[in-house]
Amino acid sequence: MAALTEAATTRRSAVRVRRRRVQAAPYLFVAPFILIFAAFSAYPIFFALQLSFTNWHGAGALKVIGFANYRYLLTSPDFWQSMATSGVLWLLVVPAQILLALTIAVALRKARFRGLFSAALIAPFVTPLVAMAQVWIILFDKDFGAVNHGLSTLGLPAIGWLTTSAWAKVTIALLVLWRTTGYAVILLMAGLSTIPQDVYEAARIDGANAWQQFWSITVPLVTRTLSFVVVIGTLTVFQLFAEPYVVTGGGPFNATRTAGLYLYKHITNSDLGLGAANSMLLVLMVLALSVASIRLLRSREDS
Repeated sequence: MAALTEAATTRRSAVRVRRRRVQAAPYLFVAPFILIFAAFSAYPIFFALQLSFTNWHGAGALKVIGFANYRYLLTSPDFWQSMATSGVLWLLVVPAQILLALTIAVALRKARFRGLFSAALIAPFVTPLVAMAQVWIILFDKDFGAVNHGLSTLGLPAIGWLTTSAWAKVTIALLVLWRTTGYAVILLMAGLSTIPQDVYEAARIDGANAWQQFWSITVPLVTRTLSFVVVIGTLTVFQLFAEPYVVTGGGPFNATRTAGLYLYKHITNSDLGLGAANSMLLVLMVLALSVASIRLLRSREDS
């Protein structure tokens, strides 16, 4: 009897050990991601937050100065000018990108050679940005650019695309649209593929025309994908650096100095505490704008 009791105890212990191993397995699988996230995402974010309350130039001890960096930025005309420039670019890029991407995605939904069109659309997104910016400079040159040459053949005056404040913003916005719209089309095509065809069949039987189907079926059912596209577009616009840096250098007269380009100024001046505070404010503003846009789209979905 004692032997049977000892054997049963041994089996229960073995079962408990196996259960512990099974329970530990999921944590072992996710451990690499947690370690990488902690080292390369969580720690830099917390360090930047700590740095934003200091006056530090890359060497020596951190000198805590409280909210002085935030007070300086919130009262700086240069900071608000850069945010206003990014806001104008957002208005020029994101609504146009949604309209273009959704229209193209719907048009390509049943098109032949979808793979070929998808590759053509994604090509600008994966092309080196500096090379594209150089091509943009050549195309939009006031005296020798192909765009102004086309306008002259139509009897229209030449435009200073890169030398006037208003048109420089338009030029940067066109470059961003050309580079990123294809990626948005691919995302929306994936969202459209999840809509059941039975819904459209029922709508056609009820007498709904193409526009009614698009507005009452396609748009509401693809709203979540549209929300993701809006967030990605917002992040892209407020992080713009290479486009204005290469094409216009932030000019003319700082007309294209975006929030990302203004943040770069603090890095080149080794004013890392002020740069960290700038990045924190930028994160909060981008978050607020993204949340507002998503809530607006979700209100359309709920209605």
